[in-house]
Amino acid sequence: MSVHGHSHADHDHAPDHDHDHGEGGHGHSHGHGHGHAHGHSPVDTGDWRYAVALIVNLVFVACEFAAGFAVNSTALLADAGHNLTDVLGLAMAGGAAVLARMGGHGRAGGRRTYGLGKATVLAALGNALLLIFACGAIVFEAVSRFTDPAPTHSLTIMAVAGVGFILNLATALLFIRSQHDLNARGAYLHMMADAGVSLGVVVAGGLMMMTGWSVIDPIVSLIIVAVILWSTWGLFKDSVNLAMDGAPAHIDVARLEAALAALPGVTAVHDLHVWGLSTSEAALTAHLVHDRTDALALLQEAQSLAKARFGVNHTTLQLESEPLPDCPGC
Repeated sequence: MSVHGHSHADHDHAPDHDHDHGEGGHGHSHGHGHGHAHGHSPVDTGDWRYAVALIVNLVFVACEFAAGFAVNSTALLADAGHNLTDVLGLAMAGGAAVLARMGGHGRAGGRRTYGLGKATVLAALGNALLLIFACGAIVFEAVSRFTDPAPTHSLTIMAVAGVGFILNLATALLFIRSQHDLNARGAYLHMMADAGVSLGVVVAGGLMMMTGWSVIDPIVSLIIVAVILWSTWGLFKDSVNLAMDGAPAHIDVARLEAALAALPGVTAVHDLHVWGLSTSEAALTAHLVHDRTDALALLQEAQSLAKARFGVNHTTLQLESEPLPDCPGC
């Protein structure tokens, strides 16, 4: 006998339903009992601060890029690229919110049965590739400056980077009282890091003004590029993993399987799969071999475990009273 339990938790109020069709039947448990709480997404908080941070930083990045080209400063261009990493992250989060309203999981239909959430993974991968390309262009220009230094306007560099420092610091302070919230804490740390980089560019401009050494500009730009690549590598690696339907980085699959196997009455777990529905949501399918008589209760326990301990909100579980032929050795 096998029982297929599908648990899709998309609301916090709807009741559970169990349909038992007898021996060899299928019990479907639709447990609507979760809220979505994931990092870096304004849709989760409904917070105006994310929109403010996105708009302010996007305008400044455009101005800083323009100023960098105008005064031949690779340091300003690199700083603008660093600020762009957070702008892209906020834009991606906002895009996830729009996609969720347009057709997230639970509103899916037609050929896209999982909705449009995977578009956020493609966006993350595209952002990472764009940033890596931009870093390559900045490095190429910076290296050429060592053999052929270009004159820069130190005062303009200091002024523009100083504005960036003030804007990033002010944006970070919007989130300083919400450190208990992961979204707010992440935004705070990113903006403080941007403020620190901008302050470094201000110091570099001051050193060039005092010493006349234009070589300081490409040196600072290479340091900033290293910072961008260090942070972008994680984004690139995670987005490629999710694009290939790998388990999200924060989910330990071995621990999840062990936790399901440790549920009362469960004798084996097989055909377990975990993958990302988007950059913020994960799904789980698994077969649980058990000797319990309360199948619905087991489904609810497994669903609650996956959600509370591993952040998996979409579970589809097949309950088996004895191993099926696709489980040799169970």
